[in-house]
Amino acid sequence: MMHHLPILPILVPLLTAALLLLPPFQAKLSRQRWFSGAGLLLLLVVSVLGLVESSTGVSSFYLLGNWPQPFGIVLVHDRLAAMFVLLAAVLAFAAWLFSLGGEDGQGAFYHPLLHFLLMGINGAFLTGDLFNLFVFFEVLLISSYGLLMHGGGKARARAGLHYVLMNLAGSAVFLLALALLYAVLGTLNIADMALRINQLEPSQALLVKAAAGMLLLVFGLKAAVLPLHFWLPSAYSSAAPAVAAMFAVMTKIGVYCLLRVFGTLFTEPGHPLQDFGQQLLWLAGLATLLLAAIGVVAAQSLKKLVAYLVLVSVGSLISVLAIGTVPAIAAVLYYCLHSTLIAAALFLLADVIAQQRGTVADRLVSGRPLQQPVLLGTLFIVAALAVVGMPPLSGFVGKIWLLQAATEVSERAALWSVLLLSSLLVLIALTRAGSTLFWRLNRQQAGSESASLPQLYAVLSLLLCSPLLVIFGDAVMQFCLATAQQLQTPLAVMTAGGNQ
Repeated sequence: MMHHLPILPILVPLLTAALLLLPPFQAKLSRQRWFSGAGLLLLLVVSVLGLVESSTGVSSFYLLGNWPQPFGIVLVHDRLAAMFVLLAAVLAFAAWLFSLGGEDGQGAFYHPLLHFLLMGINGAFLTGDLFNLFVFFEVLLISSYGLLMHGGGKARARAGLHYVLMNLAGSAVFLLALALLYAVLGTLNIADMALRINQLEPSQALLVKAAAGMLLLVFGLKAAVLPLHFWLPSAYSSAAPAVAAMFAVMTKIGVYCLLRVFGTLFTEPGHPLQDFGQQLLWLAGLATLLLAAIGVVAAQSLKKLVAYLVLVSVGSLISVLAIGTVPAIAAVLYYCLHSTLIAAALFLLADVIAQQRGTVADRLVSGRPLQQPVLLGTLFIVAALAVVGMPPLSGFVGKIWLLQAATEVSERAALWSVLLLSSLLVLIALTRAGSTLFWRLNRQQAGSESASLPQLYAVLSLLLCSPLLVIFGDAVMQFCLATAQQLQTPLAVMTAGGNQ
C-alpha cells in the first residue's frame, strides 16, 4: 500500500465519486452522506500517512504504467505536495460536516461533485508534468462549476457565468502556452523541461519567455492576483457556505503552481530566464494586498467581506513569495495554512450568523438578535483575532514571519507599510462588522433557528487549527523550512529517482 501512496489521494476521491453516482446512493441522501464521509475519512488517513512519509525528506515518484520519465505520466509526492493534499482533505471534511445541516439537500450531486473536485485539486498538487496539470485543472474547474451553482439562484447564476468565462479564457491561454513549450522543448515533464531550458539558445529562450508569460497569466488568474481578481468576491460570496469554504483552497492552487513550476523551471543561476516574473509578482502582490484591504472596508455583507479577506491573504502570499529566499517561502507556506483554514471557518460562520438574522441575512445592517449570540460572538472574535494577527493565534506567528522575510531596505519599506496598513484596515472592518452583527439590534425578537451541531462542529474544528498551529508551531515551522529548502534544489530531488 505504501508503494502506491502517491496515487491514493487521486484514486480515493475518484472511486468515491463514481460510486456515489450509482442508483443505490442517489436514491437516498443519508446513504450519500455517510459514504461520502467514509471516503473523506479514508482520504484524511492517506493524507496523514503521506505527510509522515514525506517528512523523511525523500520524494516519491509514481510512474503510471511504469513508463519511464519523461515519456510517461509521473506523480511527485514530496513535502510540498503532501502538505497541500492534507490541507485540502481537512477543508473537504469540514465542508462535508457542515453540509449535514441540510445544505447538501438543496441540489443534486453535491457529494459526487465534492469528491471530483478533490480529485482535481489533489491531482494538481501531485502531478509532475504540465499537461496533466492542465487536465486536473479542467477536472476541478468542471466540478467547481457544478458546486458554485448548487442550490440555484440569480446571484449564483450571474457569478457562475463570470467564473466560467474567466476560467475558460484561462484554459485557452494555458493550452496555448503548453503547445508553445512543447514545440520548443519537446517535453512537458517539469524536471525534464528545466534541464532543457538551461540548454536553450537565445532565440529559443524568447519563445520560452513568451510561454512563461502566459503561464504567469494563468496562475495569476487561479490565484486571483490583481488585475485578475475581480471574479472572486462575487463568486465566493454567492456560493453555498460549504462550497465557499472548500473554495478557500482554490486560490492557493495558483500559489502552489508558482512555487512548483516557476520554482523549478527558472532558478538556474546566470540563465536569462532566472527569477522570471519575480518583480511583476512583487508589485502585483502588494497592489492586490492594498486593494483587497480597501475592499474589506467597503464590503456591505459579511460573506463579501470574507471573500475580500481571501484576496488579502493572496496579496500577502504573492508579495512575499516574490522575495524568493528560503525563509520567505517557508513563511508563505505557514501563512498559507493559516489563512486558508481561517477563511474557510469564516465562510461557514457567516452562514450560521445569516440564518439567525432573518431577512437581512449577512448584510452589515441592524437586524434581529441572534438565537446564540454568546457562542457565535465568541467564535467571531476568535476568527477576527486570527485574521488580524493578534497573539496567541497563528495569524500573529504568520504575519511576523512574513515581515521578517523582507531582508533588503526597499523590501522592508514596501512590505511592512502595506502589510501593516492592510492589517489595520482589516481590524477596522471586522470591528465594524462585529458591532453591527451583535450590537446594532432592532426590537424584533430573536429568531428560533439555532445552528445545528454538525455546523458548529465544522466551524470549531477549523478555528481550532489556529491555536494548534501555534502549540505545534516549532514542528510546523521546521516542516515549512525543510519544504522550502527542498524546493531550492528541485532538479536534484526530482531526477535522483525514487519509488515507482
